[in-house]
Amino acid sequence: MEVRLKILYTSLCHTDVYFWEAKGQTPVFPRILGHEAAGIVESVGEGVKKLAPGDHVLPVFTGECKECAHCKSEESNMCELLRINPDRKVMIGDGQARFSVNGQPIYHFLGTSTFSEYTVVHSGCVAKINPEAPLDKVCVLSCGFCTGFGATVNVAKPKKGSTVAIFGLGAVGLAAAEGARVAGASRIIGIDLNSNRFETAKKFGCTEFVNPLEHSKPVQEVLAEMTNGGVDRAVECTGNINAMIQALESVHDGWGVAVLVGVPHKDAEFKTHPIHFLNEKTLKGTFYGHYKPRTDLPVVVEQYLKGELELEKFITHSVPFSEINKAFELMLAGQGLRCIIRMDG
Repeated sequence: MEVRLKILYTSLCHTDVYFWEAKGQTPVFPRILGHEAAGIVESVGEGVKKLAPGDHVLPVFTGECKECAHCKSEESNMCELLRINPDRKVMIGDGQARFSVNGQPIYHFLGTSTFSEYTVVHSGCVAKINPEAPLDKVCVLSCGFCTGFGATVNVAKPKKGSTVAIFGLGAVGLAAAEGARVAGASRIIGIDLNSNRFETAKKFGCTEFVNPLEHSKPVQEVLAEMTNGGVDRAVECTGNINAMIQALESVHDGWGVAVLVGVPHKDAEFKTHPIHFLNEKTLKGTFYGHYKPRTDLPVVVEQYLKGELELEKFITHSVPFSEINKAFELMLAGQGLRCIIRMDG
């Protein structure tokens, strides 16, 4: 049930940096990072029926076996067999790594390990897509874009003319803002501690901005004053527990919905007053924008090909594989959104 992929383009996501820095999890070394990518099937293993050599594909850090209760449910994308597991460092079939140097194993990352010219992935974590799609653009769909965009359109579901607050204006937050724009929100309020991000966010639909550091009162109170009681939807894309509380408390009573996207520290907890829920505010979480990888990603690619989605504005840099460290430097400096890494260079 495994396939070997020739990776043509991969991009750097903050999750790669997070694990490279070994923050908040058990470090694994040596390990090949990378999980946002596009490539071509080079060969397939025993039992693989839906993929063939030459297929254009997106490897995904989570999977879809299509047989478990989650995969059969319209309400979940959290496959029991193939859901994300940051601690897994080997293939699930035999518990062994597919990479090695001088007989010593090099471990896998999120089941994908795309910072490699070739990688081996479980076939349930591979989405077959239209070969007409430019792989250097659609590679961003395999993680960041879908996570943010889907959180808005599939989970928050803002109505046309509504007001949406986006907490955190990194790549995922901007994808969430893009989702609000496509959904027809009339006001999209970006919240970030870095005011330098506000100009870029205008390209993704943000109409107003709030930097919490520039206000003496809590940001949820600022938003309530701006919107006559609260925003209709809030999407939190930082992983900061204070932002999570602010997102919930900033939505309007009666119909407001807050969606959590950012991944917090493993020991993090937050508390808020139950009255928010009794006043009919809703708090939701989401994983990968509620997209089922194999079922939904080909559809999202078609939306891009029809001109319904704009991916180019998320891609700000491009480097050959030999200069991958430059991609890390750009992200650590907070410059740009997505840096495409070309495996042929």
